[in-house]
Amino acid sequence: MNYSNKSKQSELVLSEGTSLKSFSIKSESDKLFEFYTKIKGLLNETVNTVKTESPALYWIVVAHFIFAAACIPGLMLDDRILLGVNVWVKPLKFLTSTGIYVFTVGYFTTLYPFSKRKKSIVNNTVAWTLLIEVVIIVVQGARGVQSHYNIYNPIDRLLFAAMGVLIAINVLFMIFFIIETIRLKMKTTKSIQWAILISWILILVASWIGGQMISQMSHNVGVADGGAGLPLVNWSTIAGDLRIAHFFGIHGMQIIPLFAFWVSKKWKTTNRNQIIAVTIFGLIYAAWIGFTFYQAKQGMALINI
Repeated sequence: MNYSNKSKQSELVLSEGTSLKSFSIKSESDKLFEFYTKIKGLLNETVNTVKTESPALYWIVVAHFIFAAACIPGLMLDDRILLGVNVWVKPLKFLTSTGIYVFTVGYFTTLYPFSKRKKSIVNNTVAWTLLIEVVIIVVQGARGVQSHYNIYNPIDRLLFAAMGVLIAINVLFMIFFIIETIRLKMKTTKSIQWAILISWILILVASWIGGQMISQMSHNVGVADGGAGLPLVNWSTIAGDLRIAHFFGIHGMQIIPLFAFWVSKKWKTTNRNQIIAVTIFGLIYAAWIGFTFYQAKQGMALINI
C-alpha cells in the first residue's frame, strides 16, 4: 500500500477543509463588520442632520446624556434610598429616556415640510420644556425626595404642578404632530410616514396612561409605590405597575419607525405591502401595551420574582 499518497491526500483534504472553514468565518466577520459600518454611518448621518437642522435641540440632548453620565457616580457614592432604590436611579432613567425622545422629535421634524421658523418653534419648545422637566427631577432626586406625586409642602407641590404644565405643553405638540402627519406629505416613504403616525398615536396613549398614574397619585396598583422591583427600571415584581405600559408607549416612537425602515430596506415590495406589514406590527405592539396596562390595572406584576 502507498501510505505516502494517502497521507498527502489526507493533508490535502484537511487543508481544503481548514481553508473552507476559515473562509466561512471570514465571511461572517465581514458581514458583521459591514453591518456595523452601515449602522455607524446611519447613526452619524442622523446625528449630523439633527445637529445641523436644530443646533439648540442637539446640545440640549447632549446635556441630557452628560447629566445622565454624571448620575452614575451618584449611584456608587450616594447610599440614600427612596422608594426602594437609590435616589439617582430615577434621574438617570428620565435623563436617558427624555434625551432619546427629544432627539427623535428633532429628527422627525426634519422629515416634515415645515418652514425654518416653524421647525425652530417646535423643536425649541419641546427641548426646553423637557429639559426643565428633567432638571426638576434631578433636583428632587439630589434632595432625596419624590418628584412625582409629591404635594407634601408648598415647594414640592409647586414643582410637581410645574412638571404637569410642562408635560401638558408636550401633549399638545403630540396632537399637533398627529394632525400634521395626516395632513402633510413627509420626506420619507409612505410606510415610514405611516409608522410615525402610529408612533405618535401610541405616545399620546402613553401620556394618557401617565394621567392615570397622576389621578391615583402612584404608579403601582395594589400596593404602595416602592418595594421589590426589576433591576434598574424597578418595575414592581409584586403588584401592578402602570409605568410598564407608559414606557412601551413612549418608546414605540423609536421601535415602530425603525421596523418600517428595516422593512423598506429588506423587503423590495410595493408600498401597500410595506404599509400592511407596518400596520400588523403596530397592532401587535399596541396590543402589547394594552396587555401590560390591563395586567397592571388588575394589580398583577409583569414578572413575579
